[in-house]
Amino acid sequence: MANKKNIMTRYFFVILLMGLTGVAIVVKASIIMFGERQYWKDVADRFVKENVAIKPNRGNILSSDGSMMASSLPEYRIYMDFKAGGYDKDTMLTNHISEIAAGLHKIFPDKSAAHFKEHLLKGRKQGSRNYLIYPNRISYIQYKEAKRLPVFNLNKYKGGFHEQVYNQRKKPFGSLAARTLGDVYADTAQGAKNGIELAFDSILKGRDGITHRQKVKNKYLNIVDLAPIDGSDLISTIDVGMQDICEKALVDKLTEINANEGVVVLMEVATGEVKAIVNMTKGGDGKFRETRNGAISNMIEPGSTFKTASIMVALEDGVIKTTDGVNTGNGIMMMHGRPMRDHNWRRGGYQYLTVPEILMVSSNIGVSYLIDKHYGNNPDKFVEGLHRMSLNESLNLQIPGEGKPNIRRPKDGRWSKTALPWMSIGYETQVPPINTLTFYNAIANNGKMVKPKFVKAIMRNGEIIEELPTEVINPSICSESTLHQIQGILTDVVNHKKGLGKPAGSKQFLVAGKTGTAQVSQGAAGYKGGTVNYLVSFCGYFPADAPQFSCIVAIQKSGLPASGGLMAGSVFGKIAERVYAKNLVLDIRNAIDSTSIVIPDVKAGELAEAKRVLDGLKINSQTDFRSKKNQEVWGNTNTLANEVNLHAKEINNKEVPSVIGMGAKDAVYLLESRGLKVNLSGVGTVRRQSIPHGTAIRTGQSIAIELN
Repeated sequence: MANKKNIMTRYFFVILLMGLTGVAIVVKASIIMFGERQYWKDVADRFVKENVAIKPNRGNILSSDGSMMASSLPEYRIYMDFKAGGYDKDTMLTNHISEIAAGLHKIFPDKSAAHFKEHLLKGRKQGSRNYLIYPNRISYIQYKEAKRLPVFNLNKYKGGFHEQVYNQRKKPFGSLAARTLGDVYADTAQGAKNGIELAFDSILKGRDGITHRQKVKNKYLNIVDLAPIDGSDLISTIDVGMQDICEKALVDKLTEINANEGVVVLMEVATGEVKAIVNMTKGGDGKFRETRNGAISNMIEPGSTFKTASIMVALEDGVIKTTDGVNTGNGIMMMHGRPMRDHNWRRGGYQYLTVPEILMVSSNIGVSYLIDKHYGNNPDKFVEGLHRMSLNESLNLQIPGEGKPNIRRPKDGRWSKTALPWMSIGYETQVPPINTLTFYNAIANNGKMVKPKFVKAIMRNGEIIEELPTEVINPSICSESTLHQIQGILTDVVNHKKGLGKPAGSKQFLVAGKTGTAQVSQGAAGYKGGTVNYLVSFCGYFPADAPQFSCIVAIQKSGLPASGGLMAGSVFGKIAERVYAKNLVLDIRNAIDSTSIVIPDVKAGELAEAKRVLDGLKINSQTDFRSKKNQEVWGNTNTLANEVNLHAKEINNKEVPSVIGMGAKDAVYLLESRGLKVNLSGVGTVRRQSIPHGTAIRTGQSIAIELN
């Protein structure tokens, strides 16, 4: 009995031990599967990793002159694994916590050293494996600075410091042509949403590579099976200077007249290259922003800019001549039971007008009477004339989102006697602004209609690998005689004393074009508080005698006054003069006086480089320094009648230097080489800097410099 009791006791303890062991195994397995899952996954990834995709770098989008308009830059979030590295790491972290906190404060001055110390100790107490050190995304420079701190400079399995990389798409010029350039989805910069980014996504994103981990001589290496192929760069047709001119001119006018939205498209006549495209919509805060590409998508009744096409059809068909005329009377004429009014009907109308005068003063009665008289019994013939000029065709643009012109035909149904006269003046039809511009561009281009182009070349490693040619939509929209007559009338619209397009003109060169004012929606008009919305526009080209650029300005606003000439035309005029001046090239030899020595105005900045240029130009210069090869010398200059004086000054690397009087190149280089992040505005020489000279430098701090 004693032996049996002994055996049972031993058996009980064996069973208990096995049970406890089993429970321990289950608990440990649960901890590994859930609590330590990420850690062991990371450890496993160190040894074996098969068929891992390597993401390529997304290609850049450049302006027509090579300026960067969209590029991918890395951003980071930084984390701490407080369980990595064991006891030794924890001791090291404790010993260096004050130094780490001070270093983080220097990199991220918006948070104090005390905050970082308390924050890190809190994470250590929690034993977090993925503890966010700083709440915001940081730049590559800030990440590298943080990686130099004690403990953080160890590999992530020993020190615990690790990061998450976000490949963000950046636009150095901000909102300029933002909707046309397009956007990509957040973080990946690999999936495109719209614009050029979407249309050329397959070219920009490149091709993924493949890698795996392999043990080689007791070391685990990443072996590349298939190298990634970076995306190609795109050279767009956008000119940054012209884009800026168009955006400023439009926004100023939208603000002045309290408009709802507006678009501008500027195009090169011969090639169809879109040099600028602006789409502005007023937000709830009253500011104008690019929220959608209305220049290509807005399906709106074009209004009076369409009258040019109507008169062109009639001239081409030979049913009217420029010597014909219409008695518009007192500005009101009944047409099939509905009153057709000219804009000046309250002032007694225009009475008798010739065909050129009809377009000059934009007479609704004149155009609608002529079209109804000659095509009323066969309206389809008029529509065929519009089709002959390709006004009904989709442009099949390089970027997505375009609208297709909606030009009705009698056979489509819902056709009435009033449809034709109202269609002839730009109602009962919808045409996107860029399609209207394409038509006027064809008039400027001697009848050849070309497709608007947003990207002109594909580039890889600095070499152009494919040029995208200009595509012809219609080699001739009308006969040469009709074209010359229309060109002459459009020039008179702007330059004749009767023309309503005078605000679009210039004293320096000839402008041709047509005004437009249309009621686009009635809403609750007629009721208390109701308003009428108007589209005011101007479409034309310049210089009229040798066209280089065509342009459309279209603005939507509520209520009166509404004038295509005074509002849209004045914007066109400012754009035309500034673009013309920008591209004005004079022979510099005419400005040189051979009897005198030209002394240039030398900016402050790097003097050794300035000295080399002055010596090369054989211009006398006096210096108070001796420059060695590859040694920078910073200082100020003084330009005299016959020489330039260069005065060196010592730069303290721990203090913010003065960049007043420097050009953008030297100022940005000097500040960023000291670890500052520069925000630049204006052109010319630096006249103001946001952080005063002599202030202690904090790496990564932003400084704004303003040039005049």
